Amino acid sequence: MDLQALSDFDLVASHGGFGRAARVSGRSKATLSRRVGELEESLGVRLIERGSKSLRLTDEGRALHERTRGLLSEIAEAGEAVVLGASAPRGRLRVSAPMVFAHVALPRIAAQFALAYPQVQLEIIAEDRKVDPVEDGYDLVIRIDPSPDERLVGRRFLTDERLIVAPPGMARPSPQADDSESTVKAVLLSATPLGMLWRMGSGTAADIVFRPDPILRLSSLLMVRDAVLAGAGAALLPKLLVADDIEAGRLAYWGHHAGAPVEIWALQSSRRLIGAKVRAFMEVVTAAFPDKLFVAPPE
Repeated sequence: MDLQALSDFDLVASHGGFGRAARVSGRSKATLSRRVGELEESLGVRLIERGSKSLRLTDEGRALHERTRGLLSEIAEAGEAVVLGASAPRGRLRVSAPMVFAHVALPRIAAQFALAYPQVQLEIIAEDRKVDPVEDGYDLVIRIDPSPDERLVGRRFLTDERLIVAPPGMARPSPQADDSESTVKAVLLSATPLGMLWRMGSGTAADIVFRPDPILRLSSLLMVRDAVLAGAGAALLPKLLVADDIEAGRLAYWGHHAGAPVEIWALQSSRRLIGAKVRAFMEVVTAAFPDKLFVAPPE
């Protein structure tokens, strides 16, 4: 099987058309179409059904794409590892990271990495959508509390916790004598389910339970934090987002949420080798959190 033809087919299948594949690769549509045709002829099966405005993979094409889409990247990385050996990491490195972590923690880490590895062109995309490293062209994806996925491998490099915070001077509700939930004016994420309770760990006594009364629902944690800073109400937010505000007295800390810790993982496709640039980036990231716990950096 011609690996170049297979690579061209994988490119077209991944981007959903000859036009998009041509724009991404800089190769002509005619060349890509001819190479895919040659692959179909060598295999004796139709891989792509071509329409006037769109195309779709045949069952055979879909099966071939699923089984080979990661192999070509792995072959390329293996060749790079052999050629470069122990030389310095180089090339393009694309990382996807959640909005809050990207804005709070990654600027310092990215700057340290750029200074240490000037031959790597690092690109970090801040986004909260669930991306696919292969389909979306990422070398590494950072996820919060990821679900198990056999297509991804990686490690947890940081553990955080959720804190209940409020504007300074806002009275914290007292526990009710009849053990019912106290109600507190709150700013919630839009995706927060109805009826959710905040359970604040007390350390020694029973947990204190709050029922948040949403006066605002916002679509991002950054917006929620800003609304609390503006005095709108209390909120449940990650420590890495509000640690500086608590230290500076801009937010009042009521307590930590009694629940599972927040786990932050770095993941990549299980079909890819761990390249030198990914390994170098992870070394810088893990060095920033030696105890795998978030500690606000000194100003």
